[in-house]
Amino acid sequence: MTSFKICGVKTPEVVHAAVASGAAHIGFNFFPPSPRFLSPADAAPLIALVPAGVGRVAVLVDPDDDLVAAVIAAGIDILQFHNVPPGRLAALAQRHGRPVWLAAGVKTRADIEAATKAAGPADLLLLDAKAPNDAPLPGGNGLAFDWRLLAETRPQRRFGLAGGLGIHNVADAIRQVAPALVDVASGVEEGAGVKSVEKIMAFASAVRDA
Repeated sequence: MTSFKICGVKTPEVVHAAVASGAAHIGFNFFPPSPRFLSPADAAPLIALVPAGVGRVAVLVDPDDDLVAAVIAAGIDILQFHNVPPGRLAALAQRHGRPVWLAAGVKTRADIEAATKAAGPADLLLLDAKAPNDAPLPGGNGLAFDWRLLAETRPQRRFGLAGGLGIHNVADAIRQVAPALVDVASGVEEGAGVKSVEKIMAFASAVRDA
């Protein structure tokens, strides 16, 4: 089965639901403009609920060193970076000794090629839809890119798929793209930043049925 990540978790109930659904990873968002934002202090007790064997992922957008240190102190296992250049990505991976993921927006084949080069030392390249120019968030906007781009420009490395995934299309995405991981945030919400336990369970079922 393709592994999946439930991203932008904010309550104990949703942490437990994500674990019960079989999520391989649970994401905690540390980007203040996001409706899924948590401070490291608020995230720490939720991170502590995640059992061993389930990845605890920090979503970070061009973070300063203090924030990276704070989320690690809160119990994070994996650092998912947006808008971080390759040199800094490599330095952060080496300094903290934790897996790093690079999330990159995609609209064209050139974006996929550029993201593949930029990912460098990343353990996973997470391909998301490129945010509109006026969007306040680099991801989590509920938008999908044209997956057919990956038929001709498939990264020659481990990659995941995000952007616009939900109960209605995740099985098709897995069949078409065969990513190592699928990542969902808004696709299992009933409002901005408000997760639905029922949608999480249905999403997990759709992944299993793919």
